[in-house]
Amino acid sequence: MKDGVLIKKIHMNCPLCDETHEVEERKRRTQVEIKGEPVLYEEHFYYCINADEEENEFETAAMTNENLLNARNAYRAAHGLLTSDEIVAIRESYGLSQVDLAGLLGWGEATISRYESKAIQDEAYDVMLRLIKDNPLKALEFLKRNAGKFSNPKRLEIKARIVEKLNDYGMEFLVRQAIEGEYAQYEEPSDSNGYTVLDLDKIEAIISYFAERITNLFKVKLMKMLWYADALSYKRRGVAMTGLVYRHDAMGALPISHYKLMNLERLDVREETDGYYDSILHIYPGKGIDYTVIAEEEKAILDEVIMKFAAFKAKDIVDYMHQETAYRKTAQGDIIPFRLAKDIRDFS
Repeated sequence: MKDGVLIKKIHMNCPLCDETHEVEERKRRTQVEIKGEPVLYEEHFYYCINADEEENEFETAAMTNENLLNARNAYRAAHGLLTSDEIVAIRESYGLSQVDLAGLLGWGEATISRYESKAIQDEAYDVMLRLIKDNPLKALEFLKRNAGKFSNPKRLEIKARIVEKLNDYGMEFLVRQAIEGEYAQYEEPSDSNGYTVLDLDKIEAIISYFAERITNLFKVKLMKMLWYADALSYKRRGVAMTGLVYRHDAMGALPISHYKLMNLERLDVREETDGYYDSILHIYPGKGIDYTVIAEEEKAILDEVIMKFAAFKAKDIVDYMHQETAYRKTAQGDIIPFRLAKDIRDFS
């Protein structure tokens, strides 16, 4: 009786019937035990239509190796570990050989080769791979720490490849890394971030969305509008939009890392002056902004905030913010908890 799903037919010499004919390549979900645990994975095999029912399936050596790798990757995925394909992708993104990447991380020469083909990495090794996955600066740190693993020419070659990757990321990568570093203690949803994890893509989109609809949008006014957008979202939906964490400041609510936010690459921020502040940052609509990251119900809230504050000058919105319960019940430097946003004044 046939088992599995037909993939394709291949004309080959069949080792079961010792004849050359069309053999079916098939696949099925099957279970194997790895490290004492049952693991479900996709197994490929050949089916011979001429063989008897007792022995009508076989695998080539290459197919057996591929099946074992599929099983190990299923185990990795179930345990939150990088798969062999993901490890290969990390190495290739830096343009490194298996031996070079192993040396960069201070491991034995064959370690990466084993992880890409058969062995399952320990969690500690997985963490190290993830550190460099999206962070070339970490790769540079590892190279400096393990410089003795390489000849000077090889070290310089690897450094050049890491720097090339870093340049590909550009200033946006560095800015985002710096902001995310300041938000490291707020990685979990909480009352401080409105039960929303920091989302820099959405923050860029919201800032540009405001700038498209308000001609004279300066930083002081923008920061209050961000708080009102998050606060109104929290009051209406129980969650903030951006994941920003706000502190009580003399000028109202200010998000942590507010200066760095102005350096996000897709924003158009220019330093100008007006009659109230000596030097201010003027925000214009950004280029290449993906507004689809803002849900329709969120856009409706942003539109309410725009309608309310479009005509306000910076001083007006600062004074208005000072009257909010969230501001009056916190002190200079305090994190403004979102539970106080429930008392935000009516926008109607």
